[in-house]
Amino acid sequence: MIDLRSDTVTRPSAAMRHAMAQAEVGDDVYREDPTVLKLEETAAEMLGKEAALFVTSGTQGNQIAVLTHARPGDEVILEAESHIFYYEVGAMAALAGVQARTLPGVRGQMPLSQLKKAIRGVNIHYPETKLICLENTHNRAGGAILPLSYMKEVYELAQAHQVPVHLDGARLFNAAVASGIAVREFAAAVDTVQVCLSKGLGAPIGSLLAGSREWIERARKWRKALGGGMRQAGVIAAPGLLALNTMVDRLADDHRRAKRLAEGLAQIPGVSIRPEDVETNIVIADISGLSVGMADFLQRLAKESVLATDFSETTVRFVTHVDVDDAAIEATLLAVSRSVSA
Repeated sequence: MIDLRSDTVTRPSAAMRHAMAQAEVGDDVYREDPTVLKLEETAAEMLGKEAALFVTSGTQGNQIAVLTHARPGDEVILEAESHIFYYEVGAMAALAGVQARTLPGVRGQMPLSQLKKAIRGVNIHYPETKLICLENTHNRAGGAILPLSYMKEVYELAQAHQVPVHLDGARLFNAAVASGIAVREFAAAVDTVQVCLSKGLGAPIGSLLAGSREWIERARKWRKALGGGMRQAGVIAAPGLLALNTMVDRLADDHRRAKRLAEGLAQIPGVSIRPEDVETNIVIADISGLSVGMADFLQRLAKESVLATDFSETTVRFVTHVDVDDAAIEATLLAVSRSVSA
């Protein structure tokens, strides 16, 4: 089965499994797990931040960020289709008690003029703007890269209003590899950042939250409050450390294969896609031109041993990753062709 539903479906490599078995461990709540400490130190160094915190998932990392930056009744500005707003189960409202103010973006970018207007001034009737969130790469924008120049402009605007910026950088390493810009440069344009180990980097679990040392200390307490205080966590930190050290550069292969997939899909009658819009490892194709409905199309693909996911009523998402090679891309294109003509 060729599983292109997400880059979260990867299996840990033999090297990762070995690292898990051999990991030196301790109680992480007491900060005695040397493998976790090494992972956090490595991530902080790569991201150019003072400190980092190992968390169970990207969602947990993002929600800890909101909890640490804001208080109940505050307002958070974020793009209308961002992961934090769209896919995190309303956790900002349920956990932090904050109000989301969403702005429609273009390929994940909120227009700066609209962002400036959205920042609340002092008024007894309004909630206070306490956080701006960005996402890079942007999932629902098809893995689009937020340009560093744009992020810097957002940061300058936010600083002028004394509002911090948090980056959902679940796939930030994809953005860095595709753009040739180091992750620390992207991270320098925000106050805090979350990066995921279990997406393109292929680790089985975990994300990292990075920021100033003082801020991470406060975030650590929120992690404990959310039940994220882990004990002998080195067994899951070890594959994450290996991912940071060995799995970043190979993301270029995922991007190349995604581009090839997009170019092939564009040649299939009834499938609509702009290959030039595919910048990283996410491919979103419109099948509204087909006579077959979404559910039937996905079932036909599955019978051809290819798994994808519906992204809307008319669009399908394919995500390349370490477990998908060149042959799998060609097999996927053949499977789509067969599913269209079946």
